[in-house]
Amino acid sequence: MTDQIDTPEIIDESAAPTETEVDNAEQKHMRSIRTFVMRAGRMTPAQQKALDEQWPTLGLELADGPIDYAKVFEREAPTVLEIGFGMGDSLLAMAEAAPEINFIGIEVHKPGVGRLLNNVAKTGLKNLKVYNDDALLVLNDCIADGSLDGIQLFFPDPWHKKKHHKRRMVQPEIAQTFRAKLKLGGKFHMATDWENYAEHMMEVMSVAEGYRNAAGEGEYSPQPESRPDTKFQRRGERLGHGVWDLVFERTE
Repeated sequence: MTDQIDTPEIIDESAAPTETEVDNAEQKHMRSIRTFVMRAGRMTPAQQKALDEQWPTLGLELADGPIDYAKVFEREAPTVLEIGFGMGDSLLAMAEAAPEINFIGIEVHKPGVGRLLNNVAKTGLKNLKVYNDDALLVLNDCIADGSLDGIQLFFPDPWHKKKHHKRRMVQPEIAQTFRAKLKLGGKFHMATDWENYAEHMMEVMSVAEGYRNAAGEGEYSPQPESRPDTKFQRRGERLGHGVWDLVFERTE
């Protein structure tokens, strides 16, 4: 048996990943973890009809790339993005109550998209557009940095099993993706009826770089008048759940 002789490890620095490659890999990994599940849902005739007829004017396509708000809404106005609007009733109410704001909703479930489009057509609203796609893909491919006045995340899937916590939308990496899309002073507004998720949100956001808790360190915000009750909120309250709002402002 011959003696082992240690030799210096030769590192080819040219083969090491660049910071950009690392960032891209992290973003790809983040997007590969689904924060939602595709639940089966039957489309009503009215919902399907709304999708067929209203999508050309109210729908936005991931494939079209970066969105020009002034062109899409035919005006310059503050723009708020809501992720996961469900059946769309609360988003519709917000758009009706604040005609001076442009709203963009993202939802993966077609029945909810169809219902919202049907109701938008009935009301004649001009300040609401919709994506039917993965929110993280839309943010990455379509939303310019520093362009949003607000991001709303109301009653997202809590993924309450510990082994599924990595699928929660509020994660350190995603919080920074949101921060990049917000203007300085723009607000990330969250709401949940799961106490454990509220604690998770507070833990993540309290240490997230470039944010300030609008209610004060460690404090939850009162429900703003601008956020109407949702079906999930009312259901949670019937089950005896509390409701927690968190509002964090981009500071840098």
